Amino acid sequence: MSTTSDFQEMLRGVALRVTRPRVAVLGAVNAHPHADTDSIIRAVRQELPKVSHQTVYDALNALTAAGLVRRIQPSRSVARYESRVGDNHHHVVCRSCGVVADVDCAVGEVPCLTASDDRSFTIDEAEVIYWGLCPDCSTARNT
Repeated sequence: MSTTSDFQEMLRGVALRVTRPRVAVLGAVNAHPHADTDSIIRAVRQELPKVSHQTVYDALNALTAAGLVRRIQPSRSVARYESRVGDNHHHVVCRSCGVVADVDCAVGEVPCLTASDDRSFTIDEAEVIYWGLCPDCSTARNT
């Protein structure tokens, strides 16, 4: 688990000014993988009760642009944020309850999928979302 000083170092490492809201947002994203913005705001307000929505949105945008946070938005879902970055992992999403979990690349080197025709692009990332039912929803459906 990362600490406040770890988050401060991460911000300095990407030349972002260290602010209490940025540190709190990094902490919230780290503690709540795949959380939506409203969940992150609630988590940040546990530490900084008067932080505004806009401040959290601004921090999320800055952290995403700096590569410290990854924004994902599965189809039919609000944007979600995670602190697992740089490893080109994928996600599995429950069609029933919407829970999201990480899935490591199945085969190969980054980007771990090879396009049949790359159209002369230099591909550096492949985004894959697997859809299905989580264990809880699958069990509930079978009973």
